[in-house]
Amino acid sequence: MEPQPTPARPGIPGSAAAHAIETVFRLESPRVVAGVARIVRDLGIAEELAQDALVAALERWPRDGVPDNPGAWLMATARHRAVDLIRRRETYARKLAEIGRDLETAPPSYDAPADPDDIDDDLLRLVFTTCHPVLSAEARTALTLRLLGGLTTAEIARAYLVPEPTIAQRVVRAKRTLAKQNVAFEVPYGPDREARLGSVLDVIYLIFNEGYAATTGDDLLRPGLCEDALRLARVLSALMPKEPEVHGLTSLLEFQASRTAARTGPDGAPVLLKDQNRRRWNRMLIARGIRALDRAGATATGAPGPYALQAAIAACHAHAHAYEETDWRAIATLYGLLAARAPSPVVELNRAVAVAMADGPAKGLELVDALAAEPALRDYHLLPSVRADLLARLGRTTEARAEFERAAGLARNEKERELLLRRAAETPDRP
Repeated sequence: MEPQPTPARPGIPGSAAAHAIETVFRLESPRVVAGVARIVRDLGIAEELAQDALVAALERWPRDGVPDNPGAWLMATARHRAVDLIRRRETYARKLAEIGRDLETAPPSYDAPADPDDIDDDLLRLVFTTCHPVLSAEARTALTLRLLGGLTTAEIARAYLVPEPTIAQRVVRAKRTLAKQNVAFEVPYGPDREARLGSVLDVIYLIFNEGYAATTGDDLLRPGLCEDALRLARVLSALMPKEPEVHGLTSLLEFQASRTAARTGPDGAPVLLKDQNRRRWNRMLIARGIRALDRAGATATGAPGPYALQAAIAACHAHAHAYEETDWRAIATLYGLLAARAPSPVVELNRAVAVAMADGPAKGLELVDALAAEPALRDYHLLPSVRADLLARLGRTTEARAEFERAAGLARNEKERELLLRRAAETPDRP
C-alpha cells in the first residue's frame, strides 16, 4: 500500500506542485537512494526506486497537495516499493523475514550513531560504496556526486572541467561494475577503509563546493549540499580520529561554512570577500574549524596534507577581523606548499591572487598569464575574472572590461554572470 501524505494544501496548482517536487527531489534524492540501497543492496535498483517515488509524487501531489514533510513521503514511498520488490524475489526471502516487518513501520533515520566505530549512516555507507577500489578514481567521484550530491551530469562535468558525455559514461559504467562485482553496501574496516579514504574526502569536498558556489542555476548557494558535506565530514572525523586529513577537511569546511551568511546580499547576489560583513561570519563554526585544524596538526606525523593546508589558508582569512588585515604573504606561501603537494592549475590561479595581494597586481598578472594556455582552464570563468580584476588595478580598464565580459560569457551560474556583467559595466572603457 502506498504511504499516505501528511496533511497538505489540496488544490495546489500543477506548476507550483511540479516546482516543489523538483526542488524536494533534488534535495532529498541522495537520502532516498542511500536509504533504499541499504535495503536492496544495488545502487542501480535504488536509483530506479527513487525515481519511482518521484513519479508517484508527480501523480499525487498536484491532486492531494504537497505533504508537510515531502522528504519523508518520498523515502516512505521508495522504501515500501523496495519491500515489495524483496517480496517478489525468492532470493530475498530470508532477508525479508528478518527486516521486512520493521521496514514497513520504522521511520527513516538520518542520525549518526553514538558509536563512531560502527557508524549507522546510510549516506556515509553510500560514499564508501561508490568509492570502492574496483572503480577508477574518476568513476568513484562521478558516481558519488551523482547519487549522494544529487548533481546532474552537466554539473559534475563542469566541476571536473571535462565533457558531459564523459561523465555520463563514467556513471553508467560505475553502476554496472558495482552490480557485477556484488560490492557490499557498507562502511569498510581496516586497510579497506584506508584505501578508500582519499576518494571519500575528495567527494565530500566537491559536494560542499557545489553547495558553496553552484556551477549552474539561479542561486549561488545550495545550502543543503553544504550541510550534507559538513555533516559527513564531522561524522568521518569521529569515525577516523587519528587521520589528520579527515580533520583537515573538516576544518576547511567549518571555516568555509562560517562565511555563508555573508556571501550573498538580500537579493541573492554574490558579495566579494573584500566587501563581506565579517560580523556575519559564524564565530561558532570558526571555533570548530580552529579545533579541527589543531587536531589535524596533533595527529600528523609528517608534512601537512592538501586539506590541512587549505584549512590553514582559510584560517588566515578567519583570523583577519578586516580584509585589510589579511596576511596575504602567509597565504601565498601556503598556496606554494599546496601547489607542491597537489599540483593543479586552479591552485596556481589562487596562488596568483595571493601573490597579487602581497606583491602587487603586476606580479600576480604574470602568474595568471602563464596559465592562459592551460587546457583545463580554457572554459573556466574565474581565469578571465581574476585577470580582469588585476588589469583594473593596473589601470588597464579597457582590457579589464573585455575580460569581465568574457568571464560572464563563460559563467553558468546566473548570479555570478550578473555580478561579472555589473563589474564590466562599472569598469570605464578607456585605455
